[in-house]
Amino acid sequence: MHKNLIGKNLYSVIRFWLSTIKQIGFFLGAIYGLLCLSCNSPFTPKPTGYYAISFPKKKYQLFNQPGYPYQFEYPTYATISKDSVFFGETTENPWWININFPSFYGRIYISYKSIGKNNFDSLIKHSFALTGKHTAKAYSIDDSLIHTAQNIDGVFFRVGGDVATANQFFLTDSTRNFLRGALYFDAAPNADSLNIVNQFLIEDVKHLINTFSWRKTPNN
Repeated sequence: MHKNLIGKNLYSVIRFWLSTIKQIGFFLGAIYGLLCLSCNSPFTPKPTGYYAISFPKKKYQLFNQPGYPYQFEYPTYATISKDSVFFGETTENPWWININFPSFYGRIYISYKSIGKNNFDSLIKHSFALTGKHTAKAYSIDDSLIHTAQNIDGVFFRVGGDVATANQFFLTDSTRNFLRGALYFDAAPNADSLNIVNQFLIEDVKHLINTFSWRKTPNN
């Protein structure tokens, strides 16, 4: 990602928070390693078996509803519902949605905020803070800068461990629009049992990001 593409403000803020969260991830990884080394028991439990999952063929469709400040492609085996209440609180605007995967008991929560009504630096900080909430059960937090062929910029987070959401991201143009996405499952967090589904759906998350673009609206 080049500085002239995202602006010095966006670049410097993101780099600061990437550095901070990487330090947290290194600390958690060190603790996890020490705990593993301290285990002296010779007992090795039998691996838990999981049901075989049949995955559908990858095929996508366009979400470009009138009035929305964004569009993207999503799988044909997913449905989209409008989210008017997010974790018990009324959403800030009508452009919050859920991308539902009924067959996998999962969904991508999409939240949108307008820069201007919200401070840009605060939005970045809040996104890193939401990812940091998983540090109690995470043993790693990997992050990478996003820059797509559509000139979309942001950060992608991959959280290792038994956490509620292992894949999160945010996208922004640093001047008008800020969108955050997080893949959740309606199941007890278990990295081993969810891994194969995560691997399947992460391709859809990446496809969403790579086909994402901003749209002009009367209020934007």
